[in-house]
Amino acid sequence: MTDAKPRYRTYTSPAGGWGAAAATAKVLMEQSVVTKGSRALLAMNQPGGFKCPSCAFPDAACTKKLEFCENGAKALAHEATKFRVTREFFAAHSASELMEQSDYWLEMQGRLTEPMRYDAATDHYVPVSWDDAFALIGRHLRALDSPHQAEFYTSGRTANETAFLYAIFVREFGTNNFPDCSNMCHEPTSRGLPPSIGIGKGTVVLDDFEHAEAIFLIGHNAGTNAPRMMTPLVEARKRGVPIVAVNPMPERALIKFTEPQDIVQMATFGSTEVTSEFVHIRIGGDLALIKGMMKVMFEREAAGEAIFDHDFIAGHTDGFAALQADIAAQDWAAIIQASGLDEAQIRRCAEIYIRSNATIICYGMGVTQHQQGSQLVQQIANLLLLKGNFGKPGAGISPIRGHSNVQGDRTVGIDERPSQTYLDKVREVFGFEPPRDHGHHTVESIEAMLDGRAKVFIGLGGNFVRAVPDTDRSYDAMRQLDLTVGIATKLNRGHLVHGKDALILPVIARSERIVTAAGEQFVTIEDSMSNVTASRGVLDPASEHLLPETEIVCRMAIATLPGSKVDWARYIDDYSLIRDKIAAVYPAIYAGFSERIKAPLGFHLDIPPRRRMWATPNGKANFLILPGLAVNAPVADPAMLRLATVRSHDQFNTTIYSYNDRYRGVYNDRMVLFMNGDDMADRGLAAGGKIALETFSDDGAVRRVEGLTIIDYPMSRGSVAGYYPELNPLLPLAFYDKTSGCPAAKAIPVRVLAVAAVD
Repeated sequence: MTDAKPRYRTYTSPAGGWGAAAATAKVLMEQSVVTKGSRALLAMNQPGGFKCPSCAFPDAACTKKLEFCENGAKALAHEATKFRVTREFFAAHSASELMEQSDYWLEMQGRLTEPMRYDAATDHYVPVSWDDAFALIGRHLRALDSPHQAEFYTSGRTANETAFLYAIFVREFGTNNFPDCSNMCHEPTSRGLPPSIGIGKGTVVLDDFEHAEAIFLIGHNAGTNAPRMMTPLVEARKRGVPIVAVNPMPERALIKFTEPQDIVQMATFGSTEVTSEFVHIRIGGDLALIKGMMKVMFEREAAGEAIFDHDFIAGHTDGFAALQADIAAQDWAAIIQASGLDEAQIRRCAEIYIRSNATIICYGMGVTQHQQGSQLVQQIANLLLLKGNFGKPGAGISPIRGHSNVQGDRTVGIDERPSQTYLDKVREVFGFEPPRDHGHHTVESIEAMLDGRAKVFIGLGGNFVRAVPDTDRSYDAMRQLDLTVGIATKLNRGHLVHGKDALILPVIARSERIVTAAGEQFVTIEDSMSNVTASRGVLDPASEHLLPETEIVCRMAIATLPGSKVDWARYIDDYSLIRDKIAAVYPAIYAGFSERIKAPLGFHLDIPPRRRMWATPNGKANFLILPGLAVNAPVADPAMLRLATVRSHDQFNTTIYSYNDRYRGVYNDRMVLFMNGDDMADRGLAAGGKIALETFSDDGAVRRVEGLTIIDYPMSRGSVAGYYPELNPLLPLAFYDKTSGCPAAKAIPVRVLAVAAVD
């Protein structure tokens, strides 16, 4: 933790604006890359340049010279940093010593420069040649009793070409064990939407924001997690489009925002009030709000108004009668209690939705990370289906994903439950029989480690041990493994919570050039609105000893599969050959890939619901029922609060850029708990007091985090929030959505304990 004194104060300025500009300049100076970083920023998200290594929100057709945001600039600055983690660094610090350092300290040490192997005799990482590293991986994998004893993790930053080959390598090896970062965030989208609309993706493209008549934002904080989204929101608000934000925390960027690229606003210190209706929902109350809005619609239809799109419902959907019965069964008193809202506001939200002829509903992990997150996503689809808000301009469902290619990885094969159609095409194109059984998602992979079924973990990017639930148990699980491999650009906790053998393999970053024997290569990225674009790095690699992630995958395959039917060496140099194979395995969406990707702005993958086509078993969009109003198991104890783990503004996923959270008024501290003043008073607590949190669970384990400072914050009643990964120890491994495997990190049942009670 920082030595600076913690400070807490209310942030009253608009988000964005000069504050964002100053933060961008500051991070470039901190990483000593003002000149290099500024040049690279001009190439980020531009034709011929590279895609932002941060969020997955699409680019605005590159109509602006500066198509980046504050958090994208932070991600680039930390990637382009002048600081280096060398063999001398590892010689000076044992793994045990490094384990005592904070996540922030580890991040700030800079870029990895050469492959390293853990030496148990000295407790240090030592240099290893690339050939020896791949040989070690091959020996461990070939020595397993079963390929299912290995777990192959993928980060969302992995490019399409690499992810595709990784999926082929692992399946030829013989398993579908693909724990993936998507498992921890939008897996309810991937699993919940297909039974509803036939595809596990959003149906909105960026142009739809220009035609929307209403926009609903449920359970996400765009100003921090997808800042480039603020531009279309601000532009829509200027046109008079109502924007309804639903969240347990009032987020500054959704209240008032200054566009850093709006010269007039910047010069006049102006801003735009983004949200026309802020819905201060209780954690887990989204289902009650949605059903309350639908209840208003059914009531008004029964009174003689024409509310629903009956032609659309009759021609394109199934299950309307069952939905009508479910909504009729909901009582207004129960809806009000479950949502934490008053009936008048629910009716206002319904009125906004009813009046709109084209509505977009965006949602984030505040929706997905519940015990029935998949079913909650389906209720959002139900609401949209009632007014035919699919297949027309300005309408649709829009999951706001995090990592910049997390959706693309899933599209090209990173899936522990692959379709039979995909597996048949793999067999046809590559000539081997892939495994047909489902593999492990993230939670199942940790369970397999704990009970000894997993022996090897390979992490293609990411910081697995800090992202997953139940931190202490997950650390124990990783330490039981025979081999852990971290493929990364920066040092992180995952390299220090390791197996008996361990490797750190450094890669060329998104912003850096990839040059092979066949010349300069590019990779491709799919954003959260299914647009595929080329990404070409512009910086020199941080070290001459780095390899592209695609080469690392190919050489792991060569070392592991000596009798492979795949000519892996061909794909090391020429990435166009990989794209040809992607097109062969996915002809319906990727036909002509190599030619189509030459378009400066890329191309959109086909999303059938945009054409009002439904790839469901009955060929219809389906109204799906989630009985009742609860999305999480109840806890009878009146002391129970629901904890949502959240990012700070100076954070991207598990990467910590500083100890500050400017928009929430937190400085030099991350061990905090945001809490409603009335909930504090009920418990005899005061702002600035120190408390502990303890999880309600029925497995007998004590999960407690101490030393948290209370911040009086306008949370909804019964709801608290704090930062992850610091509060991940409170999230039980078994507390997840059984449909998707997604941990319920936005609804952890906890009690507050005064420090005196736990000392």
